[in-house]
Amino acid sequence: MVRKILAGAVFGFAILGFSMHAFAQSDVIEKRQKLMKSQSAAAKEIKAAVESKNYATVEAKAKDIMGTAEQIPSLFPKGSTKGKTKAKAEIWENNEDFVKHAKTLSKSAGELAAAAKAGNDAEVGVKLKAVGDTCSACHKQFRAEKYAE
Repeated sequence: MVRKILAGAVFGFAILGFSMHAFAQSDVIEKRQKLMKSQSAAAKEIKAAVESKNYATVEAKAKDIMGTAEQIPSLFPKGSTKGKTKAKAEIWENNEDFVKHAKTLSKSAGELAAAAKAGNDAEVGVKLKAVGDTCSACHKQFRAEKYAE
């Protein structure tokens, strides 16, 4: 009888541990998707602001991207592949390169913010392209076209 109770308790704790892990993965995936959506929205606002030469908005939104870019690697902990995600396995297989992309994004967004602050039209265009190229390069290497499930 004691063995059955003990076995039931062990089984229950195992299920609880597995459930907690699954919820934790779902939570981190939601957080990273929210961050990426905020970056996409900021990029759209930057594009519109560049067209209207509203460099104060360009600077502010570029700084937002710069700050969130630094958070990207922490939102892709090893094993966070279960659930609705477009993250490719290459993120964890080539994590050093993935982290470099995030650092490059932060740097290029900072340079865009500086160019906007200076009101330099030509440089804003160059730096905006650099931000876009950085996003594209990372997505090409580390993001799938469709959600994995």
